[in-house]
Amino acid sequence: MITRNRFPQRGGNWNNGSNAGLGNLNLNNSRSNANSNIGFRPALDKNARNNHPMGCCQCNYEKDAIAPAIAETRIKPIDASSGCTFEETYNFENILNAAYQCRKGKTKASATLNFFNYLEENVIQIQNELMWDMYKMSPYHHFYVFEPKRRLISAPHFKDRVVHRAIYNIIEPLFDRQYIYDSYACRTGKGTHRGADRAQYFIKKVEAKHGKAYAFKADISRYFSSVDHAILKSILRAKIQCARTQELLFYIIDNSPSDGLGVGIPLGNLTSQIFANIYLNELDRFCKHQLKAKNYVRYMDDFIIIHHDKAQLHQWRRDIEKFLHQQLRLNTNSKTQIFPVAKNNGRGLDFLGYRIYSTHKLLRKCSVKRIKTKLKKYHKLYAKGRVQLSDINQNIQSWLGHASHADAHNLKCMLFREPFRRIYNV
Repeated sequence: MITRNRFPQRGGNWNNGSNAGLGNLNLNNSRSNANSNIGFRPALDKNARNNHPMGCCQCNYEKDAIAPAIAETRIKPIDASSGCTFEETYNFENILNAAYQCRKGKTKASATLNFFNYLEENVIQIQNELMWDMYKMSPYHHFYVFEPKRRLISAPHFKDRVVHRAIYNIIEPLFDRQYIYDSYACRTGKGTHRGADRAQYFIKKVEAKHGKAYAFKADISRYFSSVDHAILKSILRAKIQCARTQELLFYIIDNSPSDGLGVGIPLGNLTSQIFANIYLNELDRFCKHQLKAKNYVRYMDDFIIIHHDKAQLHQWRRDIEKFLHQQLRLNTNSKTQIFPVAKNNGRGLDFLGYRIYSTHKLLRKCSVKRIKTKLKKYHKLYAKGRVQLSDINQNIQSWLGHASHADAHNLKCMLFREPFRRIYNV
């Protein structure tokens, strides 16, 4: 058990100068004595970093934040001013910022309110636990979602979400530099719409040059539950040299709920998004740099290659499936296929929520079916006075935004042709 006197100093009046610690709460007074003498200072002074005070990471942060295997991974070394990834993670301002980010959209949730009622103390508690290797994750909350398909979500406790966000804020920008341009999941400035546009661009380019375009469309079978912990750790170990950052990431990986020992990362966990992208970045680099597949796009575990030669796509499929099985312990699912993309003697590329052709994009049939079912329900509820138009509008805006990126004008006119009417009892 680690004694309290090893924690960063937390006490003393703010006007005590150097006697004031990280959280200065006038500890010479009772807790009920609230006054204006409250302030904060960093727990570890930057000037003291090189002396490695107790609780500080011992890595050489100028060289070791990211592994120097530049030739193999094509990683550019981090600028020294960015500092050690672990120290940046437990930085007070980073944890505080992470807490506010986690609160977005959940301001009225009981877990959020409980955390923010004692915000300062909770942030300092997280910082202390990270610094002194005392951080322990709480059990995940498991539930199912059924749209667009049935999936098990494992949601971490709010405090753990703050820790994961603090980690994400520091290491995600570092790894993002290594990703290929055509990786579109969980990245700033990317997303489904840009991924679909890029796929359409590749179809247009191949058709314009060769007159015919074929698509190799693949999906990883049960991707999140199939990620191998040992392989994921080896990838992280090759790219992050800070030992304490490694230990923290490995702890989160090892405590992931999974179907089998040493396999699987949870849906609903922010760090899982980083791990998932890092894991399949190995596939991205294989396709782009070894296979030389130029027209390649990936969104998480869905990826496509557009090419004019069907035989070449079949060869790439064999190479990719071999690479996935041998290097990443993954397999493609039964929906993986190669087909011509054309309105006549072909079909649309079903990718990222759209049926994509070189000339236009259509909404997926299941998306149209869902909105029809939802509108039918809203008509009945509105007729009985159980819902307002403002509520209906709020609930369908996301679908309308999605539809705005497709050729769906006539569809929208048809769907919203019938007005909402109240049924009044006489």
